[in-house]
Amino acid sequence: MDYKGKRTAAGDALTGLILDLFRLNSLLVTAGDRLVAGLGLTSARWQILGVVAACERPQPVAWLARDMGANRQNVQRIINDLRKQGLVAFETNPHHRRAQLVVLTDKGKQTFDAAMRLQAPWINSLSEGLLVKDIQTVQHVSMALRQKLQSNESERS
Repeated sequence: MDYKGKRTAAGDALTGLILDLFRLNSLLVTAGDRLVAGLGLTSARWQILGVVAACERPQPVAWLARDMGANRQNVQRIINDLRKQGLVAFETNPHHRRAQLVVLTDKGKQTFDAAMRLQAPWINSLSEGLLVKDIQTVQHVSMALRQKLQSNESERS
């Protein structure tokens, strides 16, 4: 079936980009899994460690999930796995008894730092031959699309 007649030129181009992004995401997850496997991490665990590390103050799982644009139950499952590994711990939340705060343990900080030391040469190699302005353009388009999707989602809620 030919759907091109129903899309604008921009819609057609965006469809191609989105399909490429789906493929890219799969490749990035696989590459990330390989990169941090020796640390006992997966891409998903590494990503969540990064979100916890980036927080100015400890956050409950629901807030971490919201900030990631992820499903709370999935984030909770991974946080539980990280806790079993001794990489995160829970602290009492003075504002909400049941929503404990997630914090990195010393082992979690060391593991995240080790992952980032592996990431630096990998990302530098991956970025070779790419123009910074092209990367920034893709990032700009990605952020604009994310904002539109989030706006549409909030209008439906």
